[in-house]
Amino acid sequence: MPSSFAIPQIANCGRAVAPPIKAYGSSWNSLKRLKSVAHLKTEGRKVTTRRNFLKSSLAGGALLGLPGTAASANALSLGRADASQLPPPISNEEREERIARAQALMQQQGLAGIVIEAGTSMLYFSGLGWRQSSRLTALVLPASGDPVVVAPAFEEGKLRELMVMEMEVRTWQEHESPFAMIGGVLDDRGADGAIGLERTARFFVADGLRSVVPSREVVSATPVVSPLRQIKSPREIALMQAANDITMAAYRETYPQIETGMTGSDIAALMNAATRARGVDPVFTLALVGEASSYPHGSREIHTLRERTVILMDCGCDVHGYKSDISRTWVHGEPNAEQLRVWNTVCRGQDIVMETARLGTPIGAIDDAVRRYYDAEGWGPNYGPPGLTHRTGHGIGMDVHEDQFVVRGNETPLEAGMCFSNEPGIYLPGRFGVRSEDCVYMTEDGPQFFTAPAPRINNPMGI
Repeated sequence: MPSSFAIPQIANCGRAVAPPIKAYGSSWNSLKRLKSVAHLKTEGRKVTTRRNFLKSSLAGGALLGLPGTAASANALSLGRADASQLPPPISNEEREERIARAQALMQQQGLAGIVIEAGTSMLYFSGLGWRQSSRLTALVLPASGDPVVVAPAFEEGKLRELMVMEMEVRTWQEHESPFAMIGGVLDDRGADGAIGLERTARFFVADGLRSVVPSREVVSATPVVSPLRQIKSPREIALMQAANDITMAAYRETYPQIETGMTGSDIAALMNAATRARGVDPVFTLALVGEASSYPHGSREIHTLRERTVILMDCGCDVHGYKSDISRTWVHGEPNAEQLRVWNTVCRGQDIVMETARLGTPIGAIDDAVRRYYDAEGWGPNYGPPGLTHRTGHGIGMDVHEDQFVVRGNETPLEAGMCFSNEPGIYLPGRFGVRSEDCVYMTEDGPQFFTAPAPRINNPMGI
């Protein structure tokens, strides 16, 4: 069990300990009326207090009308529960709205339609969970008219079992071309223009379309898909809040069980069990001990937990297709002065992210602001170790990493509904690293955390 000890006042980085989060919802009533929770001025800057964060979280479920928000969220956040207590998944009505918005963008951009392989974008528009294989299964969204699923004929039975929306299915036999069938769908819909290909589609799909449908240019569908997926609806925010609450609850259950002599695998097993006990599956679980923490994604070497050893955990789960991503770092025992200094610098880096993130601000400016501070503190410069060796954050939603990325040069302005990670870690290769990571959603009044950030190096879970 982690040792308790007294540390200097600076160790709390100006943060108070929050009660456990007990609700899924955001404080949104609609995307057009995003209102942030109350703020507290500290040292001349605005930071969201944990009391107000909690109040916002509790209010959000009522605003969104989510079933079971208070009781079931309490069970999932603080104890164990089953999947029946999770918020409901995205409705077909919302998916139909997504398709309509995508079609409007296609028409503006002169596209005949877009082609989407199996993956999260297919799930986003259709609710169809499928896996890529050597045979193409694709969702075809024409610029007008109903969508069509193109699939191998022998997969039709299984495909229809998995479909949650009524859609036309066109099947191809083994000797036939799925690319000709896609071209036929667009012809039947009377669609003129190029074919947009979703960004995760494989090269053979682009090559096949160009060869078999030479009359149509094949271009990127990112200008259609990305603007939709990067702006989350209230329901999406609620599902992400649920995922974050569950991951944080699993952290709080795991933390007191960690003992001297454990390896990263031992700690990860505890976290995975705590996550599954709450009715969902973990998506990833990193538990980096000692030197392994100095490399952002760990090491092949097995390190054993000892007194005054750094532990860095990075974990996430999935709730109806939406992800969480939370990192916590602490010292097993009493931290030394260097560990404490690095932890507090990262703490300040997280605050700089929140201070910089304002509607209309280029996303890359967040990364720039953090690096200016770190450079002034003697880290880096730039991506050089010891220091912040990766981007400051990434978009998150149905994918753990998705648009927009919090990185130098990203001129995309922040908008209400965008969600991204806040993770300005510092790494000292061969020694130790510190990453505190909490995800953020943008409101009309600025950024809001899904989870209260770690208050102290010796209380990273806010227990």
